Parts: sequence; C-alpha cells; structure tokens
Amino acid sequence: MQLVKQWIGVAVVVWGASLVFRGLSSSCDAADASSRPNVLLVVADDLGYSDPGCYGGEIDTPHLDRLAANGLRFTQFYNTARCWPTRAVLMTGYYAQQVRRDALPGKGGGGGNRNQRPEWARLLPDVLKPLGYRAYHSGKWHIDGMPLEGGFDKSYLLQDQGRFFNPKKHFEDDQALPAVEKNSGFYGTVAIADHAVKCLKQHQQEFADKPFFHYLAFTAPHFPLHALPEDIAKYADRYQVDWAMVRNNRWQRQQSMGLLSTALSEVERDLGPPYHFPDHLKILGPAEVNRPLPWNELTSEQQTFQAAKMAIHAAMIDRLDQELGRVLKQLEAMNALDNTLIMFLSDNGASAEIMVRDDGHDPKASPGSAETYLCLGPGWSTTCNTPFRRHKTWVHEGGISTPLIAHWPAGISAKGEFRRTAGHVIDIVPTILDVCGAQPLQEWKGKPVPPAPGKSLVPLFSSDQSVGRDYLWWFHDGHRAVRVGDWKLVSPKGEPWELYDLSTDRAEQHDRSTEMPEKTARLSSQWQQVADEFTKLAWPDEPTAKPEKPWQNRDRQSSRRLFNRGWCAVAKASLGFVRRS
Repeated sequence: MQLVKQWIGVAVVVWGASLVFRGLSSSCDAADASSRPNVLLVVADDLGYSDPGCYGGEIDTPHLDRLAANGLRFTQFYNTARCWPTRAVLMTGYYAQQVRRDALPGKGGGGGNRNQRPEWARLLPDVLKPLGYRAYHSGKWHIDGMPLEGGFDKSYLLQDQGRFFNPKKHFEDDQALPAVEKNSGFYGTVAIADHAVKCLKQHQQEFADKPFFHYLAFTAPHFPLHALPEDIAKYADRYQVDWAMVRNNRWQRQQSMGLLSTALSEVERDLGPPYHFPDHLKILGPAEVNRPLPWNELTSEQQTFQAAKMAIHAAMIDRLDQELGRVLKQLEAMNALDNTLIMFLSDNGASAEIMVRDDGHDPKASPGSAETYLCLGPGWSTTCNTPFRRHKTWVHEGGISTPLIAHWPAGISAKGEFRRTAGHVIDIVPTILDVCGAQPLQEWKGKPVPPAPGKSLVPLFSSDQSVGRDYLWWFHDGHRAVRVGDWKLVSPKGEPWELYDLSTDRAEQHDRSTEMPEKTARLSSQWQQVADEFTKLAWPDEPTAKPEKPWQNRDRQSSRRLFNRGWCAVAKASLGFVRRS
C-alpha cells in the first residue's frame, strides 16, 4: 500500500511538473511566435520573364521595382512551365510529379482534383501553424482539395479562370459564393487584393501577437485578356510598333542593368501555340495570327489587333502591380513591412496559347471587355519571354524562367543586388521554413515523410554562393529537361535531346549534343533515373517496370550515333584523315 502511495505521489509530482513545463513551453512559443517573421508569397499567372520593369519590361510596375531596388533579384530562377504543377510545388516543397500533381511517363497527373496528393504531402500551413502562424490565401488555387482543408485559416478562391469581370465559381472559406453579374464593377485582380487587405486588417485587430503566412495568387495576366478600360487606355498607343523592336529594347535594358549577358534567341517563326484549335481561329477572325511572323508581313488590321492584345496584357500587369501596392500599404500601416519576407514570382512563362472558352468571343465588342476572349499568342509571348526560347508548357528557358524578387528589410541587408545562383520553386518551401524557424515534417500520422528535394535560399540572402544541388529536373506535356551545374539537356516532346552550356548560352542557340555525346548520354540517363525514382515514390503500389517509350529508343539510337560520330571524328583526327577547311 505504501508503495502505491509513493507511485501516486511521484505521478502527481510528474503531472504537476508537466503542467508547469507546458505553461512555460506555451509562453515561450507565444514569445517566439511574436518575433517570427511574416511571409507574403505573391504569384503572378502567365507573366513573362521580361514583363516587370525591373526585369527589362516597359510596363509600369513601380511597386515591384521598389521591392527589387530594396531587395534581391534572382536571374536564374525556375518554375515548372505550367500553373498547377508550380502551385503544387509552392505549397508542398516537392516536385509535382513526386506528389502526383503532374504526369510521369505512363502515369497520370493534372490540375483540379485529378490525382490527389499522397497523405504525407502536406501543405505549408500544416508545418507553420504549430509555430503559431496564421495562414491566409487569396486568389487562384489549382491544388487538389480546398484551402481551409489544406490548413489555411481564411481564403478567397477565384476558381473561374475565364471571367475576370463576372466569375461564376468563387469561394470564401471553402463556401461557394453567388455568381457575379456582368457590369457589377467586379474585377478579379482587385477582388483578390481586397481579400488580402481584409485578412491583414483582421490579423492586426485580432492576432497581432502572431505571425502570418499569406499566399497571394493573382490570376493575371492569364488569358482571357480582360482589363479595366482606364488601364488599357494607358497602353493604347505603346505597342503600335514592331514587336521585334519591343523585344530588342527589353533585351538592351536587361544588358544595361546587368541582369543578363546572354544573346537574344532567334525567333522560331514556325512555332505556334502548344495546342491547335482551328475552329477558335475562325471565331477570332483574320486579324489573329498564330505564328510569330515578322511585323512587316502582317496586314494593318493584324498589326492593330496584335497591338491591342499586348496593351491589354500590359494593363493586366499594371493593375496587378497597383493592387500589390495596396497590400504593401496595408503592411506598412501595420508596421509589418520590415519583418515580412516578400517573394514574387510567376507560375510559368508567357503563353503562346490561342483559344476561345467560357462566354465566347464577340468580335464587335471592345477588346479586353467581358464579351471578348483573347489570348496573347506566340508573337507577343516571344517578346514577353525575352531573351529566351519558347513559351509556357515547354521546358526551354522561355517556358520555365521566372523573375524572383525577395524583399525583407529585417533579414536582407542587400539592396538592388542580383543573385545568379540557379534556383527552382522547390526551394521556396525550405526557404520559408528556414526563415520561420520550422523543421520539415519527418512523419505524418505515424508514417515517415520522404525528404523534400529543395534547398533553402537563405544563404543567398547575404551573398551569391552555391547551395549544393545535384540537379534540377523537368517533365511536362512530354517535354523533358535536366540541369546539372551549367549544363542543360532539353527535349521537346517527340524530338531528340539538345545540350546547352547555360553559362554562356541561356538563349539555347548552340546545341552541343553532337560534339559531346558522352555528356548527352550521361544526362539523359540521369533524367530517366530521376523519373524512375519519382514514379516509385508517387506510385509505390504499382509495378515499376514499364514498356519502353518511343522516345527512349530514339534517345538510345541518337546517343549511339552521337557517341560513334564523336569518337570517329577523334580517331580520324588522330590519323590525320580529317580535312582542314
């Protein structure tokens, strides 16, 4: 009996101590939470690398330019070439293929709710909220599930991507809202910023002692090209010029500001939209052009039409910047700007797509109005992705290169500097976790969580340096690429590999695959090895053995030819059989 009393006494002491410890722990957590930085992650939709003024563009983006002037600009930052894979990466920290949110060879993956993430692939709020963070979402989603289900405390989800003035599908806190009528004064970019400002005001009033993570995902300048009349008017005459001139001017500004030193890529005149809709071209009429033709080969009607489209694209970006300015003003009013890490990027390159969806297109209506459905197209997309090749969906540099601006006065002392180390959207989550003092999840519901592939960018906040990366990898719509160091192997769907030295040729103009067959074969093998590893992780219960894909056989034949050709040249040279030109 005495022994029992002793054990009870010990238990009471331990219990009491645990209560004291919990109290101390919670008070310490509260103190830690109040000092942790806020994070504002801002994502544009289909923005070209050279669209912002601070990346060479002629579009007015004073707020982005101010963030860049007082922070960092990354010159070699990458996305996934498409909207939903990039968004999956931004919220999970994994390649989209690792979490079933983009296709792998022989496997599915896609937008909306197709192919749910594995249960272990949690979103950022699940990692940040135990540290006291509040989590807010405003704008586009394009991730499986709903925002509050994913751990966000507040959300405005603008799901209708085809109607900037009158969306039929949008949600607040995962609850459907009534459809918006035309001519109501609604505009999507403004509504997204309205919600962001509302969340920040409420945070200041009710949760001022807590840090926040805010995911601000604008839907601009994604098609359809819809913009407010006063914003369009500002650019009405700016693009009544040869698009090659606009492109060259952007490139010249990039050179003069020290952003890039690469050549300007040749325009691929025969490369049109990634998907062909001939019936849609008929709707749009003879003024539409689905190839980046020389400007002087366009009719006057076509020139006027194309200039109007670019004016709307610019107006959408201008408005995005204006609305971001309102969010920044709210942060300043809260005295939160200095201790908020702000990162701005785009989900993919500018789009060459041309199509008509949703409410259709009325050729008689004013361009940019709710009655129209216009897309940027390959002519201006080529300009917006200056100086790089190709567009959204492709994994050449034009499809996957994005601006990345990082601004955090309390944590980044550098002002207006460039960071030239290559980075990828897989690095955003580990950077946020590092800044916030969070550790990656090791397990979820008793099951291990695989390590994420990204690297924290925090060391780069102080100086340009290596982050110790083995490779960067891409696969989308059958397009493939892998980058190891400065070497990039890339292949459009169904075509042979191309090899580029990005240290001198980010314009991807000088294919080295023929003269370097061994490196081509080695990188090709590495791409396939990563694809196999991702397949095993994403689909562990399915057989890993897969029938050979047509491109794999072509790759092997191509590699053999390249290898043999290269060594034959060496042998002939050594025997003196090579003619000198």
